[in-house]
Amino acid sequence: MSSEVPGSKSQGMDNGGKSCDLETRTGGFAAGVKVQPPSSRSQGIASEGKPKDLEQRTGEFAAALRVFVRSLPRTICNGEDVKQVVRSSGSVAVNYIEADEALSDRDFLLRIKICRKEAKESGLWLRLLDTGNERQLASGRDALEQESRELMLIFNAIVRKKGG
Repeated sequence: MSSEVPGSKSQGMDNGGKSCDLETRTGGFAAGVKVQPPSSRSQGIASEGKPKDLEQRTGEFAAALRVFVRSLPRTICNGEDVKQVVRSSGSVAVNYIEADEALSDRDFLLRIKICRKEAKESGLWLRLLDTGNERQLASGRDALEQESRELMLIFNAIVRKKGG
């Protein structure tokens, strides 16, 4: 539905009406946008060398996925799979926010387990998406799938550490 050309930088509005490019808004995961090397992302390190906030990271994952799916070929299967992956990626971010505001340790663990489940589900839906013969789309999908895997591993470590 977007008339963007893959590889171009789209302009959008950021906080306070300031203009920012697509890469800034999505953490660099969008198709056609240079993706951060896995070595820096896999450690959850932001470009300034500080640990990346998990709430920010899950939000960027959901936002990047929404940008990515706009560039996919319009097929019947993709239409259904896109709906599912958008829901599950957003659920990762929302449930992490809920976990961060948990009323008890039990509530926290439940939300983190939901985050882990939704991250795993997002990975499955991403694998099912048809990118056609577009290498650029396939590499964007692979980067998002890798991020979902990393998030799942982070949530798994949290669950193990908390004893759940």
